[in-house]
Amino acid sequence: MRKIVFVCLGNICRSPMAEFLMKDLVRQNDQAADFEIASRATSSWEHGNPIHQGSQRMMLAHGIPFDADKTSQKISAADFAYFDEIIAMDQANVDDLQEMAPAGTSHKIRKLMSQDVPDPWYSGNFAGTYDLLQVGLADLL
Repeated sequence: MRKIVFVCLGNICRSPMAEFLMKDLVRQNDQAADFEIASRATSSWEHGNPIHQGSQRMMLAHGIPFDADKTSQKISAADFAYFDEIIAMDQANVDDLQEMAPAGTSHKIRKLMSQDVPDPWYSGNFAGTYDLLQVGLADLL
């Protein structure tokens, strides 16, 4: 089983959208049993907060099922050990994860795409984030 965790700064916009888009993608390709997929934050700023309404609206608009009860969670040392792949949304996330990584786990960290996936919390461009995630996740699969 391939265990993937998607990571962004707050775990309310990009990484939960990536989590549920990837879950839908593997389900559509009859590979759901081959994957465990989750998402986390590099910070605790949004800890316990729900998925941003902008991300929820994008997933609803595209028929992507998601857990409306999901809340932000910061990545832990146990997560670094447990997951096979730690996929960051931008270079700042990669840098933060590298600083946080317990010994022997930094090789698991990489960006989803060569380009950064911009944070729609700042830009408001949830559609652009959705589109980039669709491309990056298809390549990841």
